[in-house]
Amino acid sequence: MDDIDLSSRHTTAPRVARLAIEPDDDSDSGTTSLALAAIDTSTLCEYDVLWWHQESAISDRIWTQLDAVSDTLRQFVHDGGGLLLTHAAVEAASRLGIETHDPDRVGRLDAGDAGFLLKRAHTGHPIFDSVDDLRPPTLPAGEAVAVQYESTYPRDADVLAACRLDGTDRPARASIFEWHHGDGRVVGIGHGMAGSRSEDQSRLIERVTTYLAGNEAPPPSIGRPKDREEFTALREAVPDENHRPAYHFTPPANWLNDPNGLVQWNGRYHLFYQYNPAGPFHGTIHWGHAVSDDLLNWTDEPLALKPDPNGPDADGCFSGCFVDDDGTPTIVYTGSAGADQLPCLARADDDALRTWTKSAENPLLDGGPEGVDVFASVDWSAELRDHCVWRDDGTWYQIIGSGIEDEGGTAFLYRSDDLVEWEYCHPFCTGDWRKTGPIWECPELLRFEDGALLHVSDYTDVWYFRGEYDDAEKRFQPTDRGRLDHGSFYAPQSFETDDGRTLMFGWLKESRDQTAQWDAGWSGAMSLPREVSLSAAGDLQIGPADELVRLRETGHAVEDVTLTPAETDVLEGIEGDALEIRATFDATAAREFGIVLRASPNGEERTVLRYKAWKRELVVDRSASSASDRVEKTPVSMPVNLDDGEVTLHVFLDRSVLEVFANDAQVLSTRIYPTRSDSTGLDLYASDGEVTVEALELWELT
Repeated sequence: MDDIDLSSRHTTAPRVARLAIEPDDDSDSGTTSLALAAIDTSTLCEYDVLWWHQESAISDRIWTQLDAVSDTLRQFVHDGGGLLLTHAAVEAASRLGIETHDPDRVGRLDAGDAGFLLKRAHTGHPIFDSVDDLRPPTLPAGEAVAVQYESTYPRDADVLAACRLDGTDRPARASIFEWHHGDGRVVGIGHGMAGSRSEDQSRLIERVTTYLAGNEAPPPSIGRPKDREEFTALREAVPDENHRPAYHFTPPANWLNDPNGLVQWNGRYHLFYQYNPAGPFHGTIHWGHAVSDDLLNWTDEPLALKPDPNGPDADGCFSGCFVDDDGTPTIVYTGSAGADQLPCLARADDDALRTWTKSAENPLLDGGPEGVDVFASVDWSAELRDHCVWRDDGTWYQIIGSGIEDEGGTAFLYRSDDLVEWEYCHPFCTGDWRKTGPIWECPELLRFEDGALLHVSDYTDVWYFRGEYDDAEKRFQPTDRGRLDHGSFYAPQSFETDDGRTLMFGWLKESRDQTAQWDAGWSGAMSLPREVSLSAAGDLQIGPADELVRLRETGHAVEDVTLTPAETDVLEGIEGDALEIRATFDATAAREFGIVLRASPNGEERTVLRYKAWKRELVVDRSASSASDRVEKTPVSMPVNLDDGEVTLHVFLDRSVLEVFANDAQVLSTRIYPTRSDSTGLDLYASDGEVTVEALELWELT
């Protein structure tokens, strides 16, 4: 194929040609029309941008014509040309080899009106110049064929916008795309360009063709696959300075949920996590990846796992764990395809854990255990997902989260000699559906010198069971249970550090509605790393990892201060939205006392930590935490007993994140969303009696 000479391209108004089935199909004045079947290299060198608009379904005849000139079109783009595909023509991206995955939604939109839903991360893109709203006006959907990606995510494109139908956001329906191929660019607009175009539509086409002609550089966040530079640009594009945490890990943009594959490998910490590049909503789950040398400062890495449309993980690479297979870094994860959730395996291609190869043996099981009435649902033929793997005496064991009909959540035990061929053993532990839910997710077994701990997630709560692990029978016998966290913390996973500690991360879920999450451009945060252990008496001990002290900057201290109902402004002049507070109260005489956080000067917004001594209960009062009506404001609470008449609260505030440790044994995590930038005030209070602040230390964190 001869190179196409584009050296004479204009740097002002682009030269645009419409591709048409017949040359006279073009109805846009001022635009040249080229017959698709007749294009050649000598013709294309006269143009900067080619535009193929197709409102009807692409017939076999048209596909044949496209196939005959596909090499020419690819070369045109590769050499720096621009290609605009609208409506049904977006399907051509995969036919041309520019996109790996075919779109999974092609047809007339099921709505009267339709519009675009712009992604916050891409509002600065040149094609959206002068667009001030994430939700531009909608127009009649019409009869034209639309092309969207919904359950499948494009492998090679950046998604710039989703869609709105009849006034409702449809974030999962990706509708505007950008591909880079060689030196050229391709933009696909899956709907909204049919019929007589409005002024807004015409302006969008003008901006797109100008951009495709190379007159404006692509934003630094654009490009697939993404590496550190693109992820850094994404973070900068969605700062959300009032709510995005400063020292908790959050996704570069888009969606984050469960932590996965936690490990300290060759001295470096690796955090894998559930990630949706399509936007800040759950769907098309990939594995994100970040690394750190200190558990505090994280660097984004390329995505570790991506769904394969033709594989057992076509609908998502769900949660799993890291396994050291005699020096080979290995991941066991859940692949989701259709109604099936089945274990899969991948091995690292490099010691930096940046690239992974999936096993040709995937999936590792055909279904749930035979002879067991595994819980099924409208979504899944068997609820069977999430893995915890360990090795005993040369044999691999894993527990998988599930449930047994009419009994309760269950962790099923399997065994293997090679991590590939697995044999079902028996239920490792089964709960009571009335108490701990019908399905268990993300089971994990932690073994300590003084006992064992099994924790599971039941869609709402994270339960822990203390008990004994019978090494001979390979069963877990629980003795008691409790909540691992009393708030927004979910799907935790742990790992052992090189110095022998067990550290745990969990997903801190949002407490704002889907619209607010889309508008922010990001969703989900990781908890702080927590050290988990059992005391000699078998009691659960949980607290922040030692490394967190390195975050401390300016410090303040208060000792032996008596609070009364009339006393306020104890912390006058101290404020902030990224803080650590450790306070010990003598609660023998008080009925209620606490800490006020993120208070505005007039008190319109404030979050109050209330310890109700008479109920032995700690409450996070969120009723005035935000002036927004799109966030949850219900109280969150946990029981906290006094320790010799005292209660010690260890509080980490990070903008919208609040983690409260009580007496080094319990923890409550929640989310708050003040709207005012001056909601940074602090105070202590007491009601119905005096309380002594024996010691309070406060640090500003960075």
